[in-house]
Amino acid sequence: MQYIELRQSLRNFTVFSLLDIRKIDSGFDRRRLNEWQDKDYIRKVIRGYYIFSDLNLGESMLFCIANRIYSPSYVSFESALSHHGLIPEKVYAITSAATRRTYAFETKTARFIYRTIKPGAFFGYSIITDGTKSFKIACIEKAILDYLYINPSLKNKDDFASLRINREVFLNKVDMKKLFGLLNKLGQKRLKKRVNSFMEFLKNDRY
Repeated sequence: MQYIELRQSLRNFTVFSLLDIRKIDSGFDRRRLNEWQDKDYIRKVIRGYYIFSDLNLGESMLFCIANRIYSPSYVSFESALSHHGLIPEKVYAITSAATRRTYAFETKTARFIYRTIKPGAFFGYSIITDGTKSFKIACIEKAILDYLYINPSLKNKDDFASLRINREVFLNKVDMKKLFGLLNKLGQKRLKKRVNSFMEFLKNDRY
């Protein structure tokens, strides 16, 4: 297989693997991947996964890559909070929830961090389509719950203030009925208590 054939066949792929290539050409020689990397046609993200070197790595593309290289997973925590406009900071890594063990990939493309959640908590995400690309990301309500879920030390108003949640965005975007519906589905009493404290903080404190 020539590179131009690969590019045409996988033109709709954000990230691809050797398996993807061999579905097209079962006899593909994997040494070609090293050759194409040397020529800067493609770049390795992590072992077994590649992108085309001229791919425009905007947020949507990075989220697509995050979903693919460690699955099942969906974008959540800081990345989702930032995406939804709840926190002002630009996040330093792509953060995701996964049912597999907590792991981080330091790559030339980006830093990808995965935090473990229980299989029973793997819900509350949407599939967003951006052009020909789709990715899974926590809805705004689940992003909040996921963040509190993996940060049990966040308990009081000083802790909550450190999050710098945009109160206006929160009040305009968050569906409280949906948030508490998701919270009830998680069924964790300690988390419920902290979420209630967080809601009281947003309602009564100015920061």
